[in-house]
Amino acid sequence: MKSIITFSLKPVSIICALLLFIAVLKLPIEYYTFLRIAIFIGALLVIISLSKKIIWVIVFGIITILFNPIIPIYLYFKSIWIPIDIVTGILFLLLFFFNKPKEEPKKIEPKKQREFKRDKIY
Repeated sequence: MKSIITFSLKPVSIICALLLFIAVLKLPIEYYTFLRIAIFIGALLVIISLSKKIIWVIVFGIITILFNPIIPIYLYFKSIWIPIDIVTGILFLLLFFFNKPKEEPKKIEPKKQREFKRDKIY
């Protein structure tokens, strides 16, 4: 069954990776709330887009649970979140570099031979 939703993951993965790498800095709490929402949506888009590649679905499912803004997981210490942010950013970058869209094979149609009146046999 073909997926109805088709889009490029490259912009999503770059934006999410940049947001995660910026999160290592000391920023106000509002940024981290925005980060949860953005990464949650980005990971859901990855899951929807790569639903046939089970390893990506599992990895980004865990990311979706960690960055869930509805029922947040609080780890309380920034020193715990920094490695998580870096690893998650690297995963989004891996997705950017290694997930190449499949090119549809070109259909080769046989060449039609020209027919001339002189070539026809009556």
